[in-house]
Amino acid sequence: MLFPTHLLAAALLGRLSRLSPLWLVVGTALPDVVDKPLASVGVTPLYHSIGHSVLLVVVALPLAFSGRTGLSAAVGWALHLLLDTVHVVLNGRPGDAVFLFWPGVTPTDPLALPPGSFFVYYLWSPSFFLEVALWFTTAGLLARHAIREGRAGSQNRLD
Repeated sequence: MLFPTHLLAAALLGRLSRLSPLWLVVGTALPDVVDKPLASVGVTPLYHSIGHSVLLVVVALPLAFSGRTGLSAAVGWALHLLLDTVHVVLNGRPGDAVFLFWPGVTPTDPLALPPGSFFVYYLWSPSFFLEVALWFTTAGLLARHAIREGRAGSQNRLD
């Protein structure tokens, strides 16, 4: 998944739940904020490593039990991992989902593309169309909400 789509999904979940939208977004950004720079400078060979590992559950669980803010951040992190797993499976690379168990297991043929090259590779893939549908659906819902708010505002002015 593309980074902005992770942020959008977290914001949408925040609107649909009692979790903090801000901390959901922070939590969902964390895996890429950690892993992309590390891979870019050569600290790790993969763009899905430390931040994308379920081994971080030892940090996420206590965080989740620390209160609403911690729970929101932990759920955001888990949402990111879920979306990336759906992405690799949907694009025909289910074996790459083992990134979740890094460093214990690594993909045998990882798609180790830097973010710019990944974007070009990703265009027209199945999960790209899923993301486009998510963005258009969100835009439609926002437009519908704006129209309803506009009607309600003009109705209030007429009263």
